[in-house]
Amino acid sequence: MEITPNNAGLGARVEGIDLAQPLGDAARRDVLRALGHYGVLCFPNQDLDAPAVSTFGSRFGDLEVNVANMFHAPGHPEVMILSNERDAAGKPVGLSDAGQGWHTDMSYSHDIALANVLHAKRVPRRDGRVLGATQFRNQHAAYDTLPEEVRQRLEGRFAVHDFEKFWDVMRARPGSIRKALTEAQKAAKPPVRQPIFRVHPVTGRRVLYCNPGYAMHIEGLERAESDALLGFLFRHQSEARFLYSHLWSEGDVLMWDNIGTTHNAVADYAEDEPRFILRVQVMASLDYAALAA
Repeated sequence: MEITPNNAGLGARVEGIDLAQPLGDAARRDVLRALGHYGVLCFPNQDLDAPAVSTFGSRFGDLEVNVANMFHAPGHPEVMILSNERDAAGKPVGLSDAGQGWHTDMSYSHDIALANVLHAKRVPRRDGRVLGATQFRNQHAAYDTLPEEVRQRLEGRFAVHDFEKFWDVMRARPGSIRKALTEAQKAAKPPVRQPIFRVHPVTGRRVLYCNPGYAMHIEGLERAESDALLGFLFRHQSEARFLYSHLWSEGDVLMWDNIGTTHNAVADYAEDEPRFILRVQVMASLDYAALAA
């Protein structure tokens, strides 16, 4: 396995490994270490079906079945389909607007996620230019560069995160096919409190675990101060020095750290510029410090 870091301070390319083959313990350890260190890993030139994506992801933790569960691979509810394509009857085959807006997956859940694993089958292009990039922000670096007075004010504090916040923002967009959440779906994902600063299980370093997609308010503060501090945190982490954009190629498997990064899917492609991606969400259900040791 050969790991080549990007120049952006976030992201690395991992070659010399076939993810369709069983992943041994030593290789899993190396991938975990790289994930913690680089945040985003690209495994190029892979060819996986839905069961293989599921098998690879499950080596790192339990796989989530999305509460909305709108589109998934046949027989594999844990493998979501992200696509703007339609079938012969004109029905959508995948979720077309997934991830559009800065967020951290599963921060709205008591049980948080370690990573996302996405496998690109078709990538949109226009005039030879790749569209549909996925952007990332480095939350290790965002924490490290916070003003000391902000760190002290927020030390030990929690923010409330709500799944419905991001869902409703996406539903309100023109052309959205998202339905209103049912009462049962809302009950399955009630608002939760998350520490604003948390220790990363692989690196042992602190990260800023607070994203604009789901964070609603800071517990124990008046609304005005909470809004002001959240606004500062969101502006701070949006600085260009923390940003990395991944331009997809067919065959890419992209694995990113859901604790040490936030992400955003760029929606710069049209309906006739096809995109088809398989995705699994890896929950933080294992002892990663031990596995990466």
